[in-house]
Amino acid sequence: MSPIVRIAAFAAGLVLVFAGAAFAGSRIDVHPGRETAAAVAMKGMGDAAHAEAEADPVRGLAVSDGGLTLELAQRTAVAGRRSELRFRIADRRGRTVRAFDVEHTKRMHLIVVRRDMAGFQHLHPTQHADGTWSVPLALRDAGSYRVFADFSVGGRKRTLADDLLVDGTLRSAKLPSPAPSVAVDGMKVTLAAPGSRAGAESELGFTVTRGGRPVAVEDYLGAKGHLVALRRGDLAFLHVHPDARTLRFMAEFPTAGTYRLFLQFKVDGQVHTAVFTREVAR
Repeated sequence: MSPIVRIAAFAAGLVLVFAGAAFAGSRIDVHPGRETAAAVAMKGMGDAAHAEAEADPVRGLAVSDGGLTLELAQRTAVAGRRSELRFRIADRRGRTVRAFDVEHTKRMHLIVVRRDMAGFQHLHPTQHADGTWSVPLALRDAGSYRVFADFSVGGRKRTLADDLLVDGTLRSAKLPSPAPSVAVDGMKVTLAAPGSRAGAESELGFTVTRGGRPVAVEDYLGAKGHLVALRRGDLAFLHVHPDARTLRFMAEFPTAGTYRLFLQFKVDGQVHTAVFTREVAR
């Protein structure tokens, strides 16, 4: 066979190969720059898994996270004096974040607690036209207080934290031992829950009684109660899921150790706070 004939035959073979590939490609609907349904589904699964992996059960260990930073306008306060605490959430370019999601009926939850986990306050600041926030705050005793800004932006929950110092003589409070019930404003609040283990989801159920009779609990922040859990030592802020109809919560304790539970509930239009110590085993 002459070279010219061989070249012609080779070219014809290439035409047949590309034609077959194009036909096959058209049958499985693969086009440059367009994903197949299977690829989209797999990507969605990957995104969901990635989002789940990012859903850290502990937050509030840093002043910055995910390009957002909590900036307190002042870092000190005077014991026993009521003042205005001002702050903002800044993005990575230093711009004030203005758009926040509604979480538990509010766009911003501010938790203030002393380092020994005394003096707990749950506040709801006011947002101003420039995007900054402010809230009246009175800290009775001296010490170092942790300020948690708990919010959601773009569907992603964040908890950023910084310290606020109150000068004076510090008298640290000893952490109470674990107890199944505590007295709160003439009521008895009982924690009914199995032993918690690190890394496992745990149900925390509470009952409120007065004189042995159940007390009707009103809605508070879109549910029957609100629970904040903090880890002793670093004051890690735990992600707790409430039940809308009962005083039951699902919490994941990431490590063994001692935790402080701050349960808030409403009775007769007034918000009450019950505080428990919880020991978590390995």
